[in-house]
Amino acid sequence: MKEANIDLGYLTGMLRQLIEIPSPAGYTDSIVHFVGEELERLSVPFEITRRGAIRAVLNGKHKSPGRALVAHLDTLGAMVKKLKSNGRLELAPIGTWSSRFGEGARVTIFTSEGKTCRGTILPLKASGHTYDDKVDTQPVGWPYVEVRVDEFSDSHDDLLQLGVRVGDYVSIDPNFELLDNGFINSRHLDNKAGVAIVLALAQAMRTADVELDQSCYLLFTIFEEVGSGASSILHGDIAEMVSIDNSTVAPGQSSIEAGITVCMMDSSGPFDYHLTQRLIALCETYGLKYSRDIFNHYRCDAASAVEAGNDIRTALVCYGVDGSHGYERTHQFSLFELAKLLGYYVQGESTVKHDRYDLGPLKGFPTQPLPEISIG
Repeated sequence: MKEANIDLGYLTGMLRQLIEIPSPAGYTDSIVHFVGEELERLSVPFEITRRGAIRAVLNGKHKSPGRALVAHLDTLGAMVKKLKSNGRLELAPIGTWSSRFGEGARVTIFTSEGKTCRGTILPLKASGHTYDDKVDTQPVGWPYVEVRVDEFSDSHDDLLQLGVRVGDYVSIDPNFELLDNGFINSRHLDNKAGVAIVLALAQAMRTADVELDQSCYLLFTIFEEVGSGASSILHGDIAEMVSIDNSTVAPGQSSIEAGITVCMMDSSGPFDYHLTQRLIALCETYGLKYSRDIFNHYRCDAASAVEAGNDIRTALVCYGVDGSHGYERTHQFSLFELAKLLGYYVQGESTVKHDRYDLGPLKGFPTQPLPEISIG
């Protein structure tokens, strides 16, 4: 098996480009077009689903049963909930994130008329000179922030004149920064970094002209942050799927920024034992730095795929992220290690080799028949 010659410069450059394309869930056309053009440049065949997601494929000698890697293109964001009488905007969040991380953020409002406005998310009491210590004691929550639009806007009618309407999308500026020591700070690393990893893998496979034994589908979903993710992108030939997403580096967690995190279970339940153990074995065989973790408040594309009724084995492997769903941080080494793991995975044997999975001998499980129990 060849080591996937991952181009770290390509991976990081692709991440920077992806980060700069606004794509809150529901407003993903631009990033879908961008990724489609990149797949076309790499000569990776793909199709756009009815919902607007991307199903690409690295063809192998055997097409069925196939396997898949999935990463989501959509990010957190917001939507205009109300045009306020003071000329500012009330927001409703897209996805699950705290307004605490919105305060002070620069934003773009995409109006229904095709125009854009710039603005800033501010707490309702934003001036220390006016409110004194009430600035520090006001509650945290979306009802307690508003968007100050960078236009002469002092009334509801002014907002209408600007073309702003209820339901307009609001994207949050990422503030991407790559440091010389490899740390990357940005909003929306979840899951632009996962998309960059998958594209870097595709680029490496194409550059090295690797022929896979089993076809591998590259799935890019567009509604993961709001729960429906991979529910409608699969087809019957895909028997196993690995989700690529962020880990949860925080006190009390085992996730790492300097390597791969293999998630054993999230809020939807345990991931497939055999597929997860295969990924762990690849890490150990090829000396990839990894950790195992459990995520309590977490849901990925795998859950939506299973809940939609797909008969599929799933696993979740992650790059390290500190401050997830806030102002996030990762490291190039984590992205690089995860891309290498996926390179080994797509070249190896599938966990599901036929239409049905043959369990065979199970390590760690009793192999002898249980003794008969007599009653009475």
